[in-house]
Amino acid sequence: MSGPFPTLLASQASEYARLGLANIRREYPHLLQHALNSAADARTPRELHPAFYGSYDWHSCVHQHWMLVRLVLMFPQLPERAEIDRVLHEHLTAANMQAEVDYFRTPGREFFERPYGWAWLLKLAQEIQAYDAALEANMAPLVSYIRAGFMRYLRALTHPVRNGVHGNTAVAVALALGHARAHDDQELKLFCTARAAYWFGHDTDYPAQYEPSGEDFYSPCLVEAGLMARILPREQFLRWFDRFLPRLADGEPGNLLRPAPVSDPTDPKIAHLIGLNLNKGWVWRRLAGIFAADDPRRARATAAAVAHYAAALPLLDAQDFNRAHWLPSFAVYTLTE
Repeated sequence: MSGPFPTLLASQASEYARLGLANIRREYPHLLQHALNSAADARTPRELHPAFYGSYDWHSCVHQHWMLVRLVLMFPQLPERAEIDRVLHEHLTAANMQAEVDYFRTPGREFFERPYGWAWLLKLAQEIQAYDAALEANMAPLVSYIRAGFMRYLRALTHPVRNGVHGNTAVAVALALGHARAHDDQELKLFCTARAAYWFGHDTDYPAQYEPSGEDFYSPCLVEAGLMARILPREQFLRWFDRFLPRLADGEPGNLLRPAPVSDPTDPKIAHLIGLNLNKGWVWRRLAGIFAADDPRRARATAAAVAHYAAALPLLDAQDFNRAHWLPSFAVYTLTE
């Protein structure tokens, strides 16, 4: 525990590492989102995506790779370190990265995995920068392609996507912003910041009482607040937040402070709510550190974070592939970011 909040233990890191290693090399079952231009395009996941063919779908495979790199960086003595390094060098080769670029350049596939998978790819590249210079060089062509596409997308997006699943704009921008700052990419950093301020800077009295939707794995309200906390100085953020959730000190809206009940964690879509609770726990934890000690919202945010972690972490079942192919990386993110 770090104060009242859980922390990632070495034993947990090892368990998640073993899961990640199994997942990224597991080609099937696979949910393939693939535009076919002819019968010849009917190919296997490994043929289409030699780097990111596992973990059920492309974006989950990308953030499972990210998780493995993060775990090694945090736990240098991790027993699985040598195997992680071997598999990363097997997957993230220059040839495999070029094949991934070529996939995006094929007509009809330019928007594959936009923006969620794109943002996680940038997050993986952020971590790889601190891990291995050779792998970073291998990834450079794919990172360059995704970065340029992301810039075009944000420039064209007149209204943010405010859902609680893959298309959420605040989630993608927050991940891309972390990449931009780590790489001292001033253009991308300033563009993400300016667009976020344009989309969200004037939001007031957010209708969070309507959350969650039944298959959310992000809180549209809280990921927006988390992004604004990244781009605004503390005092400016607090003024914005006062308008954004004006009744939080009174415990409203209460559903935002309570974990979402997960009626059937074996249902792949209902299990999304486990990810939602992890996400909410992380944002409440972050906000608790921004509010002043005598601000009643600090106690509410702290209690909410603790409750959400307590509701989510016990439901990460390594034996259920529907959960195991993605939730460990969410847990690692929320416990370590």
